Amino acid sequence: MRDPMLTFTKMNGAGNDFVMVDNRDLRYDLDRTAIARLCDRHRGVGADGLIAVEPPQGEGDFRMRYYNADGGEAEMCGNGARCFARFASRISGQTGLVKFETAAGLIAAKLHHGLVEVVMSMPKDFAPGVPLAVAGQTLTVHFVNTGVPHAVVLVEALEKVDVVGLGAGLRYHEHFKPKGTNANFVGRRGSDLAIRTYERGVEGETQACGTGVVAAALILHEVEGLVSPIGVWVQGGDRLEVGFERDGAGYRHVTLTGPADFVFDGHVVV
Repeated sequence: MRDPMLTFTKMNGAGNDFVMVDNRDLRYDLDRTAIARLCDRHRGVGADGLIAVEPPQGEGDFRMRYYNADGGEAEMCGNGARCFARFASRISGQTGLVKFETAAGLIAAKLHHGLVEVVMSMPKDFAPGVPLAVAGQTLTVHFVNTGVPHAVVLVEALEKVDVVGLGAGLRYHEHFKPKGTNANFVGRRGSDLAIRTYERGVEGETQACGTGVVAAALILHEVEGLVSPIGVWVQGGDRLEVGFERDGAGYRHVTLTGPADFVFDGHVVV
């Protein structure tokens, strides 16, 4: 039976915010409509997504279920994974290495005071330099799946990019059907990168996207030879760091390090 009173914790990872739910006893049976209502910034708690801690089904200590703000379940979220690790550690008392299952594979995370380092799933489906017509212009689009699909466009003036217009054009582009893609616009900030992201499922620009940050770093390594670790500044003002080791034509030990902050605890009727 559904528990009508939901206990939750609000967290954010570099400005990407989440409703965190301890569902290890599976007391909550949240459907798509309820999740979208909770994430609504006017009528609910407000968040980019909802993350539930559930019992493991395989080799992990926990299972991570991630839902976008529209209530649809997604494979993975990098900023969400850092928040998940810190939240799971708090509710379980487990310290050190935290392993958890996602739809994108088994993820491991280490807690370093306020920062969390997540070992990401292996990137796949690289497709560099694809010309696509979007909103009356031709964009050179690089693609990689870092747990979820990401299109990356390198730009000169990041602050002037129409993230919503071009992002929606890429997200729903025929080339990425049927599931669509997240869209990232990447510029330089000194020796680091800076990124703005249109997130699938949120259907707008978010303050940060962890898997998008990883995608940007790997694409810049591929096309411009940037070396690990690569710093990436997100729209929320935080700097994340991506590490990786090249393994022949692929990668191993891809990591994302950044903040995962508790905001408040609460209860809400669902």
